[in-house]
Amino acid sequence: MGQPLVRYIAKRGEEPRWGVVFGDAVRPLTTRAATMSELLASGSRFNPGRGAGLPLKRVQILSPVTPPCQIVCQGKNYDDHIRETGSDPAQKSFNLFFQKATSSLAPPVGDLQRPSGVKLLDYEIELGLVIGRAIRGPLKLEKQDLARYIAGLVIGNDISARDIQVPQGQWFKGKSFRGFCPVGPVFYHTTAGDLDRLAELRLELRVNDSVRQQALAGQMIFAPHETLSELSTIMDLEPGDLILTGTPAGVSMQVKQGLKTRLAQAFLPPSKLWPAFVKMQLERPYLNDGDQITASIRTDDGAIDLGMQELTVKAAASG
Repeated sequence: MGQPLVRYIAKRGEEPRWGVVFGDAVRPLTTRAATMSELLASGSRFNPGRGAGLPLKRVQILSPVTPPCQIVCQGKNYDDHIRETGSDPAQKSFNLFFQKATSSLAPPVGDLQRPSGVKLLDYEIELGLVIGRAIRGPLKLEKQDLARYIAGLVIGNDISARDIQVPQGQWFKGKSFRGFCPVGPVFYHTTAGDLDRLAELRLELRVNDSVRQQALAGQMIFAPHETLSELSTIMDLEPGDLILTGTPAGVSMQVKQGLKTRLAQAFLPPSKLWPAFVKMQLERPYLNDGDQITASIRTDDGAIDLGMQELTVKAAASG
């Protein structure tokens, strides 16, 4: 059985602490680790101090994933999501990777600020894998090997400015604004048995209590052991790094198959092509100021529960 951990501030002005969640309370750990990588280096099991703990509703929950780290993301890793973005999943022959800036990391509860000028603000619930052991060379992993390299699981929300990502062809830029990667609340420190149930995790995201996304992690095209194997041939990964494993169907951006081709074949110059795309997308239910976003990942029996993200969209600060 894994441990649900949170990173939090108990009182304004205090340093962040780590704690174990017990029901509606959190009991602080004895470790004074400042970062995720320091926490992972401090032990394989985490012991809380004595006492009844603090009510979760009275503490400020922070992202459990902390710099220094890498945020590596998978794109188009669920069939239905590929279809809704105007592509054919039968044509997907490779694992699509990109990165987000670490400065996009944000708390899982509070405000999500819309950058000035962004009209097509979108959400993407994703299962996050936190690396627990350094990977510095090629590996060929099987499903049963995951426990050696994965320290735990988190909820990630790959917030995206589609009117930057798509027209400019810049995924990093459109997904890396400050605050565009809310993570947590729980860092679920896993055991081998927990990872055996990874496919049973149900992802669900709601906007204003209306279900937008719902899927099982087992519906991924490229499973985590396959993804880690491929990444190991490309790059080093260190304890505390975050892998976001892709989002299921239900995002705001939906493009009928062939629409992008038809727009291009209309011989519109780029100066008119992409404004036409954005205009069409404005009819979709993108995030508006004041919208409430909730996101959860758990098994149906509740044995593994990564908590609940609760975000409110806010307009960019003036001036």
